[in-house]
Amino acid sequence: MTEPDVPSAYVRDKRTPPPSREELRARIPGWGADLDPADRPSYPKLQYPADTGARWDFPERQPGSEGREHSIEHAFVTPVFGTAQPLRGLSGAIRRFAYARFSEGRLAHWLLLIAGDRVDAWEHHLRSFATLRPDVPATGLRTEFTRGGLRSRRGRSDARHQLLDPVVVVGPWLAGAGAAVLGVRRVVRAVRG
Repeated sequence: MTEPDVPSAYVRDKRTPPPSREELRARIPGWGADLDPADRPSYPKLQYPADTGARWDFPERQPGSEGREHSIEHAFVTPVFGTAQPLRGLSGAIRRFAYARFSEGRLAHWLLLIAGDRVDAWEHHLRSFATLRPDVPATGLRTEFTRGGLRSRRGRSDARHQLLDPVVVVGPWLAGAGAAVLGVRRVVRAVRG
């Protein structure tokens, strides 16, 4: 009961036969070095047809796959997928673009996903300011002075990087505050003039 458009990676019995040993030896230098089953501890698991205990030829699909992002290399979303963190906002648009436009083998795909992650972090930081407990940019700063922060770092292998810690933690907040001040100044100038 296999669907004709289902890639063979998702079915129990593969429809496309594997290439012969001769074809593989001709195509791949050094192929077949581990053909002796005594050299491979996984040999018993490689017997086909494998009895997996599955009661299906193709797993039942989870509902709600319409509109879900998936790699352009695949015809559809995997039969089971996560729905815990739906994409939203600008970060979601960036991630959707990465999946819709670029293959997973392209650097642009992964760089866009990283950019989407950073934008998502900033969206959450900005959203926290609308709550009673906003994110504090210098979390742990007081502890550095009251609990012996510098003293606890003596002798560590990453001592050279300690000077960068404040830049990495506070730098983006200062850059964001500077951008906000410049934006407000432009708005004020536009309103006055």
